Amino acid sequence: MKTLGKTLFWLVLIVSVIVFILPFWFMLCNSFEEFSYVLPIPPHLVPSRISFAAYEHVLSQSDLPRAAYNSVVITLLTACFTVLIASLSAYGFARIDFLGREVLFRIYLFTLMLPGFLGIIPQFLVLQGIGTAKNGLIGTKAGLILLYVGAGICGNTFFLRGHMAALPKELEEAVKIDGGGHMTTFFRVMLPLALPSIGTLAIFCLQGTWEEFFSAKVILGAVANQITLPVMIQSLKGAHATRWEWIFSASILAQIPMILLFAVFQKRFVVSGLSDGSVKA
Repeated sequence: MKTLGKTLFWLVLIVSVIVFILPFWFMLCNSFEEFSYVLPIPPHLVPSRISFAAYEHVLSQSDLPRAAYNSVVITLLTACFTVLIASLSAYGFARIDFLGREVLFRIYLFTLMLPGFLGIIPQFLVLQGIGTAKNGLIGTKAGLILLYVGAGICGNTFFLRGHMAALPKELEEAVKIDGGGHMTTFFRVMLPLALPSIGTLAIFCLQGTWEEFFSAKVILGAVANQITLPVMIQSLKGAHATRWEWIFSASILAQIPMILLFAVFQKRFVVSGLSDGSVKA
């Protein structure tokens, strides 16, 4: 039975890997092809030719540098603000006993059950009413960053709260005895011990913001010099026909920074035991 269970486990694991890798492999192989606006049937899983014409076409696009710059700025600022606000919010829910804490946290959890696209219209109207410009923050990087940070507070707070709640309470009491307040406790004790969780959140935030299309299209799509990489890639799609090798090659190029990010920081994901030995049993 143990051998059968192990065999089934590896079988499921291998099938799952194939299911997840196959679309990416299909995109990679077909980015070297040259199609006349129609994908081959059956699909090519091995490139019949090696041509970098599609990559050259994408790299020659005049709006690529601006789109890449916008994506970098929006992604980095969103990650910074998200980590700061979410960690403060998680600390408040985990370590500060205030009136209505559990009720408010349940409201946070309830918002996670709603599909994100349902809120795009009220979010658009709120951003349109902020500022003195005619369209408010619509069509600006600041508006999109505000949307990303605000929309992710609930989920990110939920992600960090459990880790901060699990830290020894004696550490917080020791800071209070020495005359420190909540800010001292947060920045000197809780934040360093929560760095693995915060680092994981930062990686997820960087990846999610870099690849996000729907909100970027709605908020920035009408302003050509503000578009992000996903929006630029979508613009390569023709109105009546599409050169799919252009789409595939652009998508591969856009994924390279995230692949490198994961490869470099994969060992920084959540680890345990950082607070072991900090208090006596």
